Amino acid sequence: MRKFIISIDQGTTSSRAILFDLKGKPVFVSQLEFTQYFPKDGWVEHDPEEIWSTTQKVLKNVIQKSKKLKGKILTIGITNQRETTILWDKHTGKAVYNAIVWQDRRAVDYCNKLIKQKKETLIYNKTGLLIDAYFSATKIKWIIDNVPKAKQLIKQKRLLFGTVDCFLLWKLTKGTNHFTDATNASRTMLFNISTNKWDKQILDILKIPSHILPEVKDCSDDFGHTDPKITGQSYSVTGMVGDQQSATIGQCCFEPGSLKSTYGTGAFVLLNTGSKIIYSKNRLLTTIGYRINGKTTYALEGSIFIAGAGVQWLRDKIKFLKKASDSEKIIKKLKNNHGVYLVPAFTGLGTPYWNAKSRGVLSGLTRDTGISEIVRATVESVAYQTYDLFEAMKNDGLRPKIVRVDGGMVKNNWFSQFLSDIVDVKVLRPKVDETTALGAAFMAGLKIGVYKSLNDISKNWSLDKKFSPKMKNQSRKKLISGWQKAIKRTLIT
Repeated sequence: MRKFIISIDQGTTSSRAILFDLKGKPVFVSQLEFTQYFPKDGWVEHDPEEIWSTTQKVLKNVIQKSKKLKGKILTIGITNQRETTILWDKHTGKAVYNAIVWQDRRAVDYCNKLIKQKKETLIYNKTGLLIDAYFSATKIKWIIDNVPKAKQLIKQKRLLFGTVDCFLLWKLTKGTNHFTDATNASRTMLFNISTNKWDKQILDILKIPSHILPEVKDCSDDFGHTDPKITGQSYSVTGMVGDQQSATIGQCCFEPGSLKSTYGTGAFVLLNTGSKIIYSKNRLLTTIGYRINGKTTYALEGSIFIAGAGVQWLRDKIKFLKKASDSEKIIKKLKNNHGVYLVPAFTGLGTPYWNAKSRGVLSGLTRDTGISEIVRATVESVAYQTYDLFEAMKNDGLRPKIVRVDGGMVKNNWFSQFLSDIVDVKVLRPKVDETTALGAAFMAGLKIGVYKSLNDISKNWSLDKKFSPKMKNQSRKKLISGWQKAIKRTLIT
């Protein structure tokens, strides 16, 4: 009988479930997109019930497929869009407000207030995070302050908070288990990454009651069992990890100094720093890479808010593309971008600028500019933003020589080569591109003994294609100079 591990990969634009064999190869994928809500400028929301219903459907599809293949599901892992915040009634399981998505900027003014109160150093030293509306803490604060139902339920001790992993586990276990893992907790701006506990001082500053918070577990741990009414039979859940950390695990970046970059809705670079907490002098984030058997491995992270979401914008809003993959064909027809730059600051800029009020800028337009140049500028912007992150790492004394890449955008060979040219580093693309989902599957398998160690997991990584820098240094400098001018225009607010 074939044996499988299921990974639930609940992302920003879709819910997916993937059936992996024990060598880490995807056997079957089920995916459903769901609605994005933009109620005001800078606000981004999801319907928690739609997150749950799409997750249920894809999970059931994968379970059915495993039966057709006459296989046995050993366990389930969960990975998720991080920082996205849901508060719900523990008696009914109903959310008191839409999920406030990680991209959402509504708490900017409150963040500025905390900065004026000189809380930045305290919060950075404890959490490794800059004060920003990106993280869960100020989203929780906004819901508590603005949703009457939330205030009412707090008084009755009926309100619960969770990132998406936590909410899905609650639903899968029919309200039995209110757990999260250390990676997701480390993205809330409420978790002390040195003590590995919720931080009472920060909770008091933000007036967030500790009783709404989940219990924090290792990434590879016993998270309970699914309710058979939901999944047909009961399955153990033994892996839980935030999506970017999960991709780091899926890319087998287990050695200090190893680095991965994921290009999904946003783009995220994580550098393993081992057991050391390294604080950046260049506005990179310090975060928990993974926690196994109570031992924490840390990472430095750079966050780009708009990567694949820029291509999605070209497809859905501007209607320049019928499907995202068309971008590669369009780009290849051009010899260069003719001086056109797009800075996709649709919801502000992340690392290293952390400018919440920046908005998108399209520059260098002439009478000859057409759809092709704008499409190319959008895709190129992701490589330029990655360059900015790598420069921040270099200024911190960390010089990556190789980057392992994954996510939907790197299927585009042109983009992967351009990325290598701009960052001037070798780019390695693995055979299994579902690395985010794979990391959660690895963690789930580690807990039940399918994999004996991280070294055992590493044997499953294999190379698909290597991209080496080919661009002349003079050409690279000229392109980057144009990008830096475009960024300056964006930063004028």
